Formats: sequence, structure tokens, C-alpha cells
Amino acid sequence: MSRNFHGRGVYLLMDGVIPFTTADGSSDFQEIDPTAFSYIEVYKGANALQYGANSLGGAINFVTPTGYNSDLFGARVDAGSFGFVKTSVSSGAVSGNTDYFITGTWQEADGFREHSEGESFRGSGNIGFRLSENLETRFYVNANHIRQDIPGAVTRTSALETPERANPGNILRDFERNLDTIRVANRTTWRPQEGTLVDFGGFYMDRHLDHPISIYIDQDVENYGGFGRMVDDNIYGGFRNRFVAGVQVQNGVTFAQVFVNRLGDRGALISAADQKADNTTLYAENSLFVLPDFALVGGVQYNYARRAQVGVGGSAQTGAADFDFWSPKAGFLWEPAKEWQVFGNISRSGEAPTFSEITIFGITTTALEVQRATTYEIGTRGNYPDFRWDLSLYRSNIDNEFQCRANVGPGGIVIADGTCSQINLDKTIHQGVEFGLAARLFAGMFEPANRPDEVWLQGAYTYNDFRFDNDPRWGNNELPGAPPHVLNAELIYKHPSGVYAGPTIEWSPEAFFVDSANTVETTPYALWGAKLGFDNGGKWSAYLEGRNLSDETYIASASVAAQAGPNSALFEPGTGRAIYGGVQFRW
Repeated sequence: MSRNFHGRGVYLLMDGVIPFTTADGSSDFQEIDPTAFSYIEVYKGANALQYGANSLGGAINFVTPTGYNSDLFGARVDAGSFGFVKTSVSSGAVSGNTDYFITGTWQEADGFREHSEGESFRGSGNIGFRLSENLETRFYVNANHIRQDIPGAVTRTSALETPERANPGNILRDFERNLDTIRVANRTTWRPQEGTLVDFGGFYMDRHLDHPISIYIDQDVENYGGFGRMVDDNIYGGFRNRFVAGVQVQNGVTFAQVFVNRLGDRGALISAADQKADNTTLYAENSLFVLPDFALVGGVQYNYARRAQVGVGGSAQTGAADFDFWSPKAGFLWEPAKEWQVFGNISRSGEAPTFSEITIFGITTTALEVQRATTYEIGTRGNYPDFRWDLSLYRSNIDNEFQCRANVGPGGIVIADGTCSQINLDKTIHQGVEFGLAARLFAGMFEPANRPDEVWLQGAYTYNDFRFDNDPRWGNNELPGAPPHVLNAELIYKHPSGVYAGPTIEWSPEAFFVDSANTVETTPYALWGAKLGFDNGGKWSAYLEGRNLSDETYIASASVAAQAGPNSALFEPGTGRAIYGGVQFRW
């Protein structure tokens, strides 16, 4: 909620083995290529325990195809507004006990705003060997070359009246975010008996970040680690029992340099430091089905994290901090029918601080405490041929929530754009509703019942009630940075020939505050779109999509501050009217 650079609070990984999240807890969505994956798994909160995730947000696992479920050849071209062009190619096959999959994507765009040009190449691949009927090993590689200009945050007036404009300082000092990464990993899977699975492996990442903002950041990063996981799902004493246990180690070393930004070039050295992040996680979870359709779930996780910095130049300081914490979990799972279930749990979570916000000014981690939360959740999900849903209600009571506040001076003017200062809040509350559905409203209107045409309503709604909890300064004010309501929906007509079409909407009906004082806020908005496409499951598919067709000016996201002013440059405007289209071939 509080920063618009680096992800945090959600563990991102590929194929359950390659972390996109670095050892200190940061991540970059720019490194994720959606066209490279066959599906995405979202594990909310404590449900991500099986991947060793410990933070409040849980985990997202991006799963690539293998040679067993991919096409021998695939190609895709997308193009659209603001100079957007993207091409992807892939190949997968099986030969004897060996299979492979490889994909690569090149993308470039001029961008809707000034100084938002970007170009990237992203590639992924894997090769697997079935050593026996119950033993398989697979090697993975992922590489990224990303060059991205940063238009920056602007004032509220500028965001709503001249959304194409960039922050003048970003242009003057040529703000950019340039990444080069390569990741390699191995996962070996052994099935010692029916219902028992053992996974183990390791990973390595090499990464270089070249990042001129208000200062000039240059980082060389190495991350490495390993994991072991055991899953046993069998009948014991007449009761079904599912047990998961594992260990995960992720360590990293960063040589972090900060220079004066002289119009986009390195100036004098400000600081240089060796940063080391160590993380060890042990976890276990057990689901005992006391009835055939009802399970009691209990789990526990132990986390140890160390953040150490050794100053080797300039003003960088030397210091270290150790964090360790236990996170238990208890809940239930009721499955009255194979198509649907009801679930509930109470869980603890913890998150150690990252280096991302706190080393810019040479500050060590000793001033920050672990963010801790107790979360209560209940919900239901189901999957019928004509109706699917996922509903959860939750409340998290948080201690020491991290907040990355923009540095705002007198008059509300942002100081050192592109940076922020991280603090621990006292007590805060996150509570809300997450609801998704897909419903077939009509069938057989123009086509016979054996191959009917259909009308589907699909949507996702999120309600966020995030606030301070009797804070000494801010009372029960709303936490800045998150819209109270967000709705994404589409009404799609599907013809049995493969043609589909319909309108889409993204609606945020209520503004959100950008400061803890609750004095400056964004604006509500509704964005209308439409899509037309063809996909009959064959070799060819195509689409055409219009977004924000009414050319609404709106604020897509914002940085946060303690006390903002009318001229605070905290706002990122959303994209104007845009048209995109693409063609895909599979063989």
C-alpha cells in the first residue's frame, strides 16, 4: 500500500522453486512474463505456508508448461496504443524420458506518459528427466533484460489535467530502472510410496540493478538457497490425513553503491556497502479429516532472518539485526460436496524489514521491528459448470506495520522524489472482503442446446477497510494508499464457433487518502472497455480489446505521506484510451 517500487509482503516464485522475491523480501513484477505461464496459483495469507511464505500477503506461484503439456511450436504477436509491441515464441516436446519447454518474449512501448519508454527481453525454460517411475528431476532457467524509463509521481492537479506529463525532475535526471537477471534452479521429486511426495532442490540468482532516481543506485546481487518439502496424504486408523513439512533457506549478498545523480550519470560516491540477508524457514501443517468431509487444520512456522550491512565507502554505516519468530495456524475445511467447500482459519504472520527503503540514506535495519499480524478468515469457494465463486472475509490485527512514507517538506513539497523513509506504525487493522465469481446467465439463445451459445458474467470485487487502531497521533484514521472498493467485471457473449465479445469495467467508486492525516485524497473513477476475440481451442486465436474507451482521467496509484499538501507530488495518473490486439498460433 505504501510504496510504488519493489513488491513486498507477497512471496513471488516460479514453478514452486525459483524465487522472484529476493532474500531481503523485495520483488519486481517487471521480471514476470504472463505469456510464459500455463497458470498462476494464488495462496492468500497463511495458506502459503507450504512454500515457506511468512508475510501477511501470502504467495503467488507462476507455473510454466513442460514438454508434457505444451505445443511443439507457439508464436504470439501483440500490438497497440502508445507504441506497444510484443512478440513471443515457445517450444516444448517429449522424447523418451526427457522433455523440455522454452519460451522468449521481446517487448517495447513508448508509454502513455512522457519519459515512460521501455524495452525488455524475458526468457524461461526447463528440461526434465524421468529417472524412474517414481523419481524425476527438472532444471530451470529464467533470464531478464529490462530497460525502463520512470515518469514519476506528480501533483494531483497535474495527474488529472495533464496526465501525459512526467515529473520534470524525472526527465532532468533521467530516472530509469534497468535490470539484468539470470536464475537457475533444480527440483527433484521422489514418490517413495502411494500418497507420499518428497521435493528437494536449490536455486541461484545473479542480478544487476542500474537505477538513477533522485540518487543513482547501482547494485550487484547474488541470491542462493535450497529447499526440501514432504507431502503425505494417506489413510491412518481409518482417517484421511494430509501432512506437509519442509525447510527453506534463502540467502543473498548485495554490493550496494549510491552516487549523486548528475543529470542521469554517476556523480560522487555517497555510500557503498556490502549487504547480507539470511533467511531460514521451517514449517509443518497437518489436516486431519475427522469426518470424510471435514478436516481440522493446524500448522506452525519458524522463521529466522538476519539483515547485516558493512559500510565500505562514503557515509554507509555498519550494523546488523537478527529476527526470529513463530507463526502458528489453526483452522478447518468442510467439503459437503466435491464441487464446493467452506474454510476458516486463525493465523499469525511476520515479516522482517527489507533493505530497499532503508539503505538509501545509509540507515541500518536496527531501527525497525518485525511486522506481526493475527488474521481471522472465513470463506467459501465452489466450481460448478455454470457457476464458480470464491468468497473470503478477513480481519488482520497488525503490530508494527511497515509504512514507506514519501519525504515531504514544508508546504507539502516532496523531497528526493523516488525515495521514502520506512517506519513501523503502532497498531493497525486490515479487514475486508474478497469476492470473485463466474456465472453463466444465458445459454442456447441462438444456437441449439447440444452446442449452445452462452452469456457469462465474470467479476472480482475487493473491499478494503484499512485503518489505524487508536494511534496516538492519527487516531482511527484510514490508512493511506488503498482504495476502499475495487470492481473488475465483464459480460461476455461466447459463440460455439469460438467467437466472443462483450463490455468490461474497472470501477473504483470511492477515493482513497494519500496521507495518514487524511487530508488529501485521489478521485473515484469508472473505466469502460470492450473485447472481441476468437478462440476455439485450435491452432489460431486472436483478440481485440479497448480499454478506458471514454478516455477518463484518473489516478491509478499513489505514494503516501504523513501530511500531504495540495502540491505534493504523490500521484501516478492512469493510462488514457487504448486499443490492443493480438494473434496467437499453436502447433
